[in-house]
Amino acid sequence: MESTTGARKEEPLARYREPVKGKQDQVLDAAIRVLGTKGTRALTHRAVDAEAGVPAGSTSNYFRTREALLSGLLGRLSELETASWREFAEALDAEAMADTGRFAEAVGGLAGELAGPARTFTLARHAVFLEAAVNERLRQQIVLRRAELESQGTRWLRALGSSRPSADFWAIMALLDGLLLHETTAPGAAFAPSPAIGALLRGLSGDWPERT
Repeated sequence: MESTTGARKEEPLARYREPVKGKQDQVLDAAIRVLGTKGTRALTHRAVDAEAGVPAGSTSNYFRTREALLSGLLGRLSELETASWREFAEALDAEAMADTGRFAEAVGGLAGELAGPARTFTLARHAVFLEAAVNERLRQQIVLRRAELESQGTRWLRALGSSRPSADFWAIMALLDGLLLHETTAPGAAFAPSPAIGALLRGLSGDWPERT
């Protein structure tokens, strides 16, 4: 995708992104870049038009209000997140699903993508989640998304042997969100999330029934 200056823009989640189906997706991907690189105050219809390289007024044709733009942006983030987790699931082999250490390494690898190449996506996600704290429409979208994600995640934890897959999945997600928030706001010399994820899994698995 080309900007108005002709420089190629990095996509928000390049390795796992959903295909751009039309100009609306182009606009929403531009909105993610604006939000993830410049912050909430910079997210205006005019700024998104400029970032997307579309005629002035294009964004407002799709999303008449800022709330509508945020809602559409959150929907696009959910599509991209679903694609990333789908790619994650497809990469898991039987050995990873039978060993908490291998599973932790796989989750850590995804975290590395989200803190590095997909940092813009992650920052945009953090920003829109903060907006949802005071916006009921966005909050309801997130509730629905959480239900979809839980359905997927509990299958993995059940396969690993968890006797309480829902609670264990959200414990992992809470740690993952915390690690990403810390790394994107105060990045260290080397981001290595797998040991922390592995330690959590070892603690959780202490109460799991033994495999037969």
